[in-house]
Amino acid sequence: MSVLRATRISLTSMALGIALSTAPALAIDPPYQEQMERLAEIMGSLYFLQPLCRPGLEDWRGEMAELISLDQPDEDRRQRLAGAFNQGYSAYARLYRICTVSAAEALTRLLVEAERTAREIHSRYAE
Repeated sequence: MSVLRATRISLTSMALGIALSTAPALAIDPPYQEQMERLAEIMGSLYFLQPLCRPGLEDWRGEMAELISLDQPDEDRRQRLAGAFNQGYSAYARLYRICTVSAAEALTRLLVEAERTAREIHSRYAE
């Protein structure tokens, strides 16, 4: 199984576990909000870099939409997650137009960080 496929499966299953174990949206942020925003930022970066370096593998925008749907955030949190995703996309869009060695390395590192962050959120808050 490819790293991308394993990461996608891990992110989706962990998000589902978080969504099932959390209470309805509250006016205050859940304790994992900061990590969720970082995960959203990473997914935005992957949404830009993956088609550049490894086209046709994953739809990170769709994964982000699913993550938001499963988490069921209030409107403020949803906007912050979407903003973090867009920030991640924009950060790499300013740097790269073609896949370079550094872009490919960034893609690999982001995949590792995404999986680690998703596992941490899941293990700390979903169980």
